[in-house]
Amino acid sequence: MHNKLAEDYKNEATTKVMTADSRLAYHQQHSAPLMAQLKTWMEEQLAAHEFEENDALGEAVGYFLNHYPGLTQFCKVAGAPIDNNLAERILKRAVLNRKNSLFYKTEHGAAIGDISMSLIQSCALLQVNVFDYLVTLLGNARAVRAAPDKWLPWNYPSHKEKEVA
Repeated sequence: MHNKLAEDYKNEATTKVMTADSRLAYHQQHSAPLMAQLKTWMEEQLAAHEFEENDALGEAVGYFLNHYPGLTQFCKVAGAPIDNNLAERILKRAVLNRKNSLFYKTEHGAAIGDISMSLIQSCALLQVNVFDYLVTLLGNARAVRAAPDKWLPWNYPSHKEKEVA
């Protein structure tokens, strides 16, 4: 039965190039039945006492059943992700930044560290090369100071041709 989740992720891979509405229709047709079958199977296993409710598998099944509406939003809402892996990765970086901030010597240093982490995270989300971006900012410091909003990571590709060697 675990293959149902693998099939959902195969369906997700198929939908990567689709519009949000087309993706939703595809998941409603292909993934929603798989998720419903998985839910039914889990309910049957739980009712038949195939595993203990308090062991790791029982808790995982309980979590799935308790959160089923939220776990199936990708079959109901256009643009909803199939999982929250992106959010988890972002949170992991925030936790790492919090841990690293213990070693700042001043509040000003901590503020600079937070700004740097924010820029790095923005670059990562936008698939901008962080090193190239920071080198470009340093090489164009005067222009950056004059119009900082034009040099934010989401505007960076438009400034590549202005790079100073």
